[in-house]
Amino acid sequence: MHPVLEQLRRRPLLADGAMGTMLLGRGVRLDQCLEALNVSQPDWIRSIQLAYANAGADILLTHTFGAHELRLETHGLADQTEAINRAAVRIARDVRETTGRNLFLAGDIGPLGPYLAPHGPLAPERARAVFARQAAALLEGGIDLFCLETLSDLNEVEQAVRAIRQLTDLPILVSLTFGRDALTQFGVNARAAARFLRALPVDVIGANCSVGPASLQAVVAAYRAADAETALAVMPNAGFPTRVDGRLTYAAGPEYFAETASAFLNLGVAIIGGCCGTTPAHIQAMRQALDAWLAAGRDIPRTDAETAAVQEPLPHPFYVLGMDAGARAAYPDSRLQQKLDRGDFVVSVEVDPPRGLQPDKQIAGARLAQARGADAINVADSPMARVRMGALAMAALIQQAAGIETILHFTTRDRSLMGLQADLLGAHALGVRNVLALTGDPPSLGDSPNSSPVYDVDSVGLVRILNQFNRGLDLEGKAMGQRSNYCISVACDPTRQDLAREADRLQAKLAHGAHYVMTQPIYDPAVWTRFTRVYEAAHGSLPVPVLIGILPLQSFRHASFLHHEVPGITLSPDALQRMREAGQRGRQEGVAMAQQLLLALMDAPYVQGVYLMPSFGRYETACQVLDVVPASVRARVAA
Repeated sequence: MHPVLEQLRRRPLLADGAMGTMLLGRGVRLDQCLEALNVSQPDWIRSIQLAYANAGADILLTHTFGAHELRLETHGLADQTEAINRAAVRIARDVRETTGRNLFLAGDIGPLGPYLAPHGPLAPERARAVFARQAAALLEGGIDLFCLETLSDLNEVEQAVRAIRQLTDLPILVSLTFGRDALTQFGVNARAAARFLRALPVDVIGANCSVGPASLQAVVAAYRAADAETALAVMPNAGFPTRVDGRLTYAAGPEYFAETASAFLNLGVAIIGGCCGTTPAHIQAMRQALDAWLAAGRDIPRTDAETAAVQEPLPHPFYVLGMDAGARAAYPDSRLQQKLDRGDFVVSVEVDPPRGLQPDKQIAGARLAQARGADAINVADSPMARVRMGALAMAALIQQAAGIETILHFTTRDRSLMGLQADLLGAHALGVRNVLALTGDPPSLGDSPNSSPVYDVDSVGLVRILNQFNRGLDLEGKAMGQRSNYCISVACDPTRQDLAREADRLQAKLAHGAHYVMTQPIYDPAVWTRFTRVYEAAHGSLPVPVLIGILPLQSFRHASFLHHEVPGITLSPDALQRMREAGQRGRQEGVAMAQQLLLALMDAPYVQGVYLMPSFGRYETACQVLDVVPASVRARVAA
């Protein structure tokens, strides 16, 4: 038996964390070939891997995730495939010798990029040859096992495994990537994936990337339910990233990873580690948690496949959006804009478009929200970069079928400047006049990581374009013949640590013509008050009304997930404690907390409404929050 498999029979092992995150932190550009640094900057790679080894990792992944010829040839480096892979193994071996520890070296292989037929143009034979070339170079370098990670196409997995098995019998770890819905990009759930992988000659199956620890617990449980024997591995992201100064930062810290490490170990995971956003500090915290778990006399548990509990996947978070009263034009103001102009208290409820072809549930949710007093329906634009029905189509369907106005979340992620302007013109023609201007989550976050983001402009630039249209001009300043009448909203996150920066960012959006603001969800009125003081100190009074985001909590697990893994959502200690104490009454307590928050906000400065975000598509729960709105206010809403 191979040494790594012998160790896994005795105790769990700790893998390392992110390499790309650490390199980007050193100033490496996203458009560089990171794997080429094995040759050009070997000391950088060595120092990062040494930090992971010193943090307590048992397994080091070679820095070869994209070191195959298909990715390398985009940088003109295909002829250096062997040299780059051998150099990566050499660096890892040097780290092992430096530490004197019995570290296992995993030859890391990522997805090829182009999809295999029938999903894409890549023939299986060609894929197998590419995998074989990289695997041979890693094998020559002297690795102990292979790690095939961040894969989502089972056909691609099969070709990779076949290529390796033609070369060696070294252990193979296959780690798939799942979304928030516990499905791969091609709609395969963890149980089906486990059954498929069990039929292949692989030794460890796992999950990594895309999501944080909370979502992957459901995947691990489903793996174990389908396969009670194969060793399991899990390497989650440090939550969902947010963009700060053009870089991605991650919300989940080392302490949270230590807590979730114990949960994974109790589910029977044999290899734990980290993916995007994790650092040596995360690995060190997991090392301490693993050692404590072992000291308590634990062993790798074997969960009964018939009784393993598969937890309900958490809903994906909802980014905050907004709207307001805006430009005057030949077209009448939207009803929402008119209410904002009058000073009415406004209520909007979010609806996520479906991942498939049927919007019936979303339309029913919109009708329910309207009946319970909502003024408008927010329609998200593929949040978290997960592919859904187009937001514009969904908005138009809701307006036609339910007769309630929508607020279109409009991102600059997927559209060139030309396409962006064309879609805005089409939205206006369809009667969708309320637009929330967003930059959008990067595709690397979602189920199409190979998709190319556009970002010709950001949310500030989008506000400028909308305002130009309202003046009857295109982006180049040319007259369009008529003025549009968009009601433009922008997002604000009053939970950020750097409130001065957030205030400046909001001011830039308002200066370009935004009409109102929608915030990320908060759980304490003091959070908003604190932000307004910072804004006023720098820019004076807020010149537009604000809709505060409210996301009713469902359980303590839901609350912990949002707090630790979702950028832009920060719960107060009191909110977390209340949800912890609520136990089985989590949903009722979440509604009660949201109702108390709503009442407190009705007299808060600049607040002129709320933006309700249902979790798990439970529109009835979100609408229940409105039961505490005074009758006089409800009458104005109905009007």
